[in-house]
Amino acid sequence: MRITKRTNIAIRLLMYCATHEGRLVTKAEIAECCNISENHLAQVINQLSQLSYLRTQRGRNGGMTLARRADQIRIGEVFRLIEGGLPIAECFADADNSCPLVDACRFRIALADAAQAFYASLDEITLESLVCDNVDLMKIMNPVACTR
Repeated sequence: MRITKRTNIAIRLLMYCATHEGRLVTKAEIAECCNISENHLAQVINQLSQLSYLRTQRGRNGGMTLARRADQIRIGEVFRLIEGGLPIAECFADADNSCPLVDACRFRIALADAAQAFYASLDEITLESLVCDNVDLMKIMNPVACTR
């Protein structure tokens, strides 16, 4: 299974915000630290704020912060909401499905089961578990604080 660039950016963005709890972070600092285009980042910020994962503040002193506690954010839920109903294979697509085996294919069932298992395993992971006591991540996401 391959996740989209948007989901990858969403997880990096949430991790960055979680490692900077208690302050507003800016799009520019996230883009630089996480090697993300500001244009792509802006789209994901907008989506995550609409989904109530981020609280944003506009203006000169603006930025964003988590809208929920990190231990309340389940990675599986984020994946489902950001990825949406992406088809795993052609036979899952409503349109453009030319597979003649779709009505009798057991592989389709196996793929659906595998996707459910994938999401179920991500449901066990919280944002907090990705960042809590992760010293190496903190060095990457906040190098100034780690050198003091």
